[in-house]
Amino acid sequence: MYVLGVDFGGGSSKATLIDENGKVVATSVSEYPTIYGENGKAEQNPEDWYNAACKNIFNCLQAVDKTQIKCICFDAATHTAVLMDENFNVVRNSVYWTDTRSARQKEYLATNFSDDIFAKFKHNVDTIWTLPELLWIKENEPDVWKKVKRIVFAKDYVRQKFTGDFCTDYIDAEGSMFFDFDKLKWDERYLGILGIDETFLPQVVNPSDCVGTVKNEIADKFGIPHDTKVICGSTDTAMEIFAAGAIEKGDTTIKLATAGRICVVSDILIADSQIINYSHVVNGLYYPGTATKACALSLRWFRDTFGGNYEEFTDLAETVPLGSDGLIYHPYINGELTPYGNPNLRGSFIGISGTHTKAHFVRAVMEGVALSLLDCKTYFESKGVKISSATIIGGGAKSRVWRQIVADCLGIKLIRADSQSNDSSLGSAMLAGIAVGFFKDEKDAVNKCSVKIDETLPDLENNKKYAEIFKKYKKIQSLLETVYND
Repeated sequence: MYVLGVDFGGGSSKATLIDENGKVVATSVSEYPTIYGENGKAEQNPEDWYNAACKNIFNCLQAVDKTQIKCICFDAATHTAVLMDENFNVVRNSVYWTDTRSARQKEYLATNFSDDIFAKFKHNVDTIWTLPELLWIKENEPDVWKKVKRIVFAKDYVRQKFTGDFCTDYIDAEGSMFFDFDKLKWDERYLGILGIDETFLPQVVNPSDCVGTVKNEIADKFGIPHDTKVICGSTDTAMEIFAAGAIEKGDTTIKLATAGRICVVSDILIADSQIINYSHVVNGLYYPGTATKACALSLRWFRDTFGGNYEEFTDLAETVPLGSDGLIYHPYINGELTPYGNPNLRGSFIGISGTHTKAHFVRAVMEGVALSLLDCKTYFESKGVKISSATIIGGGAKSRVWRQIVADCLGIKLIRADSQSNDSSLGSAMLAGIAVGFFKDEKDAVNKCSVKIDETLPDLENNKKYAEIFKKYKKIQSLLETVYND
């Protein structure tokens, strides 16, 4: 018997198929584009997610007896709303969470509702949240907004095409900025700002709740049983933290994916304007985190703009000394979150000389992201959260050079999960496994599925050198912030 987990990340979808013992039987990955444009535009086509899911599921099913599929679970990045008409037809591309066009709407909300928003939603106002994104659409595309009658989030849209349900989970809802964190209900006041009510929004359930079975036509398309269960699922970060085995207080993860995150599992909320708070899939726990917007996205941008591949980048970066011979990169290509919360910030290479090569720029990107994560760690520690080691996850964790740079820069031990225990789709498969009885609970699922393979220890001398570079990095940021704000 088998279950499937399907993830939708910043640039690709991945499906993971596991058996009742927690063994990964098959995986499949399919990329899709983000549509960039002026003034910080970043959008994705929801149909691309569905097509990628179908391709990945089909590929995984080739490895097994399809009639033994028991459950499917989806996850995706938060905040990404899908706008549909009354017949559930998509009316426009989805605004991705890295989009910064809603800076004016963000300022309006911050000026007029900042304290109330933080009290209800536990987050500082920023362009990453669904509320300012939708307010931007309402104000700039009124003809489109008039067509909107249903709003779901990314994973819910794909799942709805499989089951016909209209649901979301409370963790995904927490990223909307119109879902009350404490009362666990949609907030009338902020829906009113958008001119909508609860009928536009899905029912809120638990991530592990079964929301239906696959439609007959879907079952026939893939050759799976008509009674295949589908559970709600949750956010990609919640699922990858689960997959990495971070299910107890103090467990820490560092993510080198589209965005960079440092998350520390806690039994209390860490209420702070620059810390992102979400509930954990384990009841009673949370995973407060700091974040840098463009982590592996920075390297992907470099690859897509200047050519090359990730394996080549690792080799190139290894040829350049620590500090990239004075070249410093700030990864603010979509604004920045912790600790600045400023969508106006932009990326920069500072200190370019005639001796710098492509290899220098590659290493500078890796170091710039690591320095941004150090900014995140430093801010966390200023709030009393100490971090001495972490499980490193995400696609960037595959690079031995990048892992060492991050370990040296942050001065902590990094524990690496194997490639299968390193992503959200496994977490979704694990949650599906719990739903159908493969595993007793989250701890049992982690014990059977999550595997650690090696450690990266920091070089203390290199850590001292990065501390000096970090001072320059911060000074450059403070000087350029004035320019970007103007």
